[in-house]
Amino acid sequence: MAQFFSLHPEQPQPRLIRQAAEIIRGGGVVALPTDSAYALACQIGDAALLERVRRIRGVDDRHHFTLLCRDLSEIGTYARVDNSQYRLLKATTPGPYTFILEGTKELPRRVLHPKRKTIGLRVPEHAVVSALLTELDGPLLSSTLILPGEDLPLTDAEDIRDRLGKQIDLVIEAGYCGPEATTVIDLTSGAPELVRAGRGPLEPFGL
Repeated sequence: MAQFFSLHPEQPQPRLIRQAAEIIRGGGVVALPTDSAYALACQIGDAALLERVRRIRGVDDRHHFTLLCRDLSEIGTYARVDNSQYRLLKATTPGPYTFILEGTKELPRRVLHPKRKTIGLRVPEHAVVSALLTELDGPLLSSTLILPGEDLPLTDAEDIRDRLGKQIDLVIEAGYCGPEATTVIDLTSGAPELVRAGRGPLEPFGL
């Protein structure tokens, strides 16, 4: 059964952050709240973890995974970003947006879209996620926690443990987490293209 940590949403307990990081480093899959909805997250490089998340989500290898990054400079390590893309990212991060960008060679091919070689990237504005990424000293691979056959993400930590407790290793609870997923913006073709409307407003992209 998954472990269950209750963290303060603005000042997360360092001891629990360290324990959560150890679970992730040990190959764990965690359900964690973000500034939009709950997400499943794990280390980047492990193929078995990738398949675990795909099975839980009911998605195939064309599903765009998202890197949870600490800041804009970390996005630049894992994605190719030109000047116009950088300006948009700078104006809208951190926040409830996921950006589709071309991945760099820093990423394993298996985490990229098989044809487009793209990946989602975001900088969540959430103290728990920020503390965890700092403790890990790197990004997490993530996917919005929407179960097969459902339209909305799971929002309640107790419900997540009841439904996924045997499939994941840790559930983090940190107060209310809303039902809206991120707004997904594709930046690979020059002009921003809306992939999914979510919590983030569209005005910064002229959409």
